[in-house]
Amino acid sequence: MESSDTTVVRASQPPPVQHEFALRFTSTPRGARLARRLVSHRLDEWGYGYESPVNESLTLIAAELAANAVQHGQVPGRDFRLRLTATSGILRIEVTDTLTERVPPQSVPEVPGDAESGRGLLLVDRLATRWGTCPRSAGPGKTVWAELTDAAAW
Repeated sequence: MESSDTTVVRASQPPPVQHEFALRFTSTPRGARLARRLVSHRLDEWGYGYESPVNESLTLIAAELAANAVQHGQVPGRDFRLRLTATSGILRIEVTDTLTERVPPQSVPEVPGDAESGRGLLLVDRLATRWGTCPRSAGPGKTVWAELTDAAAW
């Protein structure tokens, strides 16, 4: 009789979230500015000092995503939501708005040197390890997210 080794493979669970910050903000320039400042402050509390490359990069990404939610994803009377998580060396920022129709392009085109705007997603693309979009989980809208991996090594 032959014997066989049986290996049980369990579905991998996502690593537990070590830190989380989530808040709704008004879809105004002031709301976007407050979101940026609170991301920087929260990262400092989590051990990524204000002057650290991680804090500076993720704060800039937060500023761009929040500004885009206000400028391109605003629905009158609706807020945007920001969520920041730290999980096993991965920092992730998510900005959710309620406008489904305007989704960022999959690839970010270069902007002419004399253009006055249009570089926000280009900055996100260059600073983040990866970024993307997904439908909003509850109701209409979308979430634009960005991640920095191996944040501890920065």
